[in-house]
Amino acid sequence: MTTIETRRKLKHIDVHVGARVKSRSMQMGLSQTKLANKIGITFQQVQKYEKGVNRIGASRIHQIASILEVPPHYFFENPLAKANAQADHLDASAFGEFCASRDGLALMQAFVKIKNKTTRHKIVKLVEDLAD
Repeated sequence: MTTIETRRKLKHIDVHVGARVKSRSMQMGLSQTKLANKIGITFQQVQKYEKGVNRIGASRIHQIASILEVPPHYFFENPLAKANAQADHLDASAFGEFCASRDGLALMQAFVKIKNKTTRHKIVKLVEDLAD
């Protein structure tokens, strides 16, 4: 692997970790400012972490994990790996950004509340049809 390929792969990890920080913060109702205050940094730094512009160091990952009440490995997991494997044509970074967005989070939270399996399948079919 060339140095450029290595850098791209590392950058992808930074973006993924940042998206997971953003998603979990939103789930907990923490704004960037509130999270920044708890960490002891500026909200601009939180923005850079969330976008993957700045890499989050190990001690900071540990601190953020504690604040967001998750284990540190949470930020490296792909919560939808099975879905990604089934839809391998999906751009993983766009998917991660969607999951970390307010609309994505709201959609996922509402969707998992639907108990009727048939209804969930109909919704998926509707969204797929709309996407085509």
